[in-house]
Amino acid sequence: MNLALFPLNTVLFPGCILDLQIFEARYLDMIGRCMKQGAGFGVVCLLAGEETGLAPQGFALIGCEAHITDFKQQDNGLLGIRVQGGRRFKVLGSEVQRDQLTVAQVQWLDELPEQPLQDEDADLVALLKALAEHPMVEALNMGTEATGQQSLANQLAYLLPFDEVQKISLLRLDEPQQRLDAIQVLLDELQGELFS
Repeated sequence: MNLALFPLNTVLFPGCILDLQIFEARYLDMIGRCMKQGAGFGVVCLLAGEETGLAPQGFALIGCEAHITDFKQQDNGLLGIRVQGGRRFKVLGSEVQRDQLTVAQVQWLDELPEQPLQDEDADLVALLKALAEHPMVEALNMGTEATGQQSLANQLAYLLPFDEVQKISLLRLDEPQQRLDAIQVLLDELQGELFS
């Protein structure tokens, strides 16, 4: 399966919302094609190079499909789009087209069925509720209501201030419980750094 890639300085997770401003021709064309075909594109985290200019050479080999849910012309004349994370994928290989758009051969990763929230998830559910009240999170209009362990893990991994490499390793985990455990470990490390 071929998928156009949009390498960004961020990691998108399934079910999460991302706002983007599009101004480069290669991405305006890509968005136009996606909207005509009702298709998505792939968001991968940039590991080396810039978001703009020539096609980046270094990006994560795991990413998340992005579906366009809304678009509008911004006051600055740029195209603003809102996307929602879909399926996770692994990049098997990629090539840069003449217009500097990177297209990858991808393999979709299986998502496990949603598991109900457990009593021990209560602290993380409370944390997500607290995050939902932040104006920047509120503006994304994500709903931030965890429907189960998968949605709780995805939203926390997306919203918490972990670095990109940590977020990529969270995106790689298939098991929601594993992802929640890893988030808890990262939170404990963050707290340790704050209070040391």
